[in-house]
Amino acid sequence: MRFLNRWMSRSREHCGQALVEFMFVGIILLLMLFGMIDFCRALSTKQVLINLAREGANQASRGAGTTIDGAISNAINAVIAGSSPLNINTKGRVIISAILNSNGVAYKVTNQISEGGLAVTSRIAPGGVGSSPTGMPFAVNSVGAIPQRGKTMYVSEVYYSFTNATPIGALMNFKLPSPLYESAYF
Repeated sequence: MRFLNRWMSRSREHCGQALVEFMFVGIILLLMLFGMIDFCRALSTKQVLINLAREGANQASRGAGTTIDGAISNAINAVIAGSSPLNINTKGRVIISAILNSNGVAYKVTNQISEGGLAVTSRIAPGGVGSSPTGMPFAVNSVGAIPQRGKTMYVSEVYYSFTNATPIGALMNFKLPSPLYESAYF
């Protein structure tokens, strides 16, 4: 009988200790789970943006329209139509610019069309049509300049305002850059 009473009292002591340990470990596991959910959602959103930017520049360079404006508009419409699960119309923006290498003298933005609900400007061609783009990969008169002299290159930029699904980012004071951004050149 004493053995049974002694065993029961020890069991009760360990039960409380296990509950406290589980509480600490459970909180840490819950924080990790919420963090992984938001991180994986952001990673998935970034991959969709990469694909959308590439597809937009590719569509514009193929010229599926009678004019350059028509080709760019068709490319933007194709990007927005293929943006599921993202809603570019309300939380994003697509900007496609046509950049001409003016015979090795200067780069010039000849066309630029944007669409979407997010109010942002182009990082590549913030001045719009007629301006010189910033951040081009090569000097205009260098050997191997892209685009080549007298040729046009299409730059597609996609912005998206990402919001966390869980409150862990605010709790841990961690924020992703907003809006998320991706660009592609063709």
